[in-house]
Amino acid sequence: MYDVSTRKRALALVAQGRSLNSVSKEVGVSRFAIRAWQARIDPIRRSGRPCPRCQEHPEPPDAPEMYSYLLGLYLGDGCINLHRRGVYFMRIVLDNAWPGVIDECESAMRSVRPDNSVCRVKKQGCVAVTGSSKHWPCLFPQHGPGKKHERTIALEPWQQAIVDAHPWDFIRGLIHSDGCRITNWTTRLVAGERKRYEYPRYFFSNKSDDIRRLFTDTLDKVGVEWTTLARGSDPFNISIARKASVALMDTHVGPKH
Repeated sequence: MYDVSTRKRALALVAQGRSLNSVSKEVGVSRFAIRAWQARIDPIRRSGRPCPRCQEHPEPPDAPEMYSYLLGLYLGDGCINLHRRGVYFMRIVLDNAWPGVIDECESAMRSVRPDNSVCRVKKQGCVAVTGSSKHWPCLFPQHGPGKKHERTIALEPWQQAIVDAHPWDFIRGLIHSDGCRITNWTTRLVAGERKRYEYPRYFFSNKSDDIRRLFTDTLDKVGVEWTTLARGSDPFNISIARKASVALMDTHVGPKH
């Protein structure tokens, strides 16, 4: 947002007979903005709701079930970066192969910060769902310098309360970011004949010990059995393969779409 003195200076140059193009270049403001200032010079004040975490008595975010889902997405494939004028951008990078997940991510981001802008930035093979707000660090205190797997990731008590109340939304967010549902196969000897046997399985892969623990702790609370599969010497993969547990995951999560 430009201050009133900048607006007045631009309009004064236009009043001297200067073209919008030349004034735009001199002041460093788009022609569209200058045209808008000719109709209204005073900044439009947004009447959006304040950040629920910055109040004297902090409250949970709007739409806690959507927040739980967005938290899972953020821990898996998200980042928060400081832009100019103290505005932060949250970016969740998602594969183009899953348009339904992209839609859900945008819907969740808009629900958590309904008065802030959200857009999609297309990249090669993926989309960065991006939302701007001064309060992303308040809502996602896991934000910090460095990679997530190289620093401690722990939920605040108020976040844990939301995850406990909406565990499946959190699990879906993690699966939609760093997980998948696949069909495994093996062979069995049946009446002397070897036959192929297929079965569904869920995987979640993340380098952060803390994020994997948040995932498995939540699985424990909803009754899903899981195992750790090491990639070499690194236990990056969480596997869900037991029939009853896969059925639970299919009911509440399902394949990416």
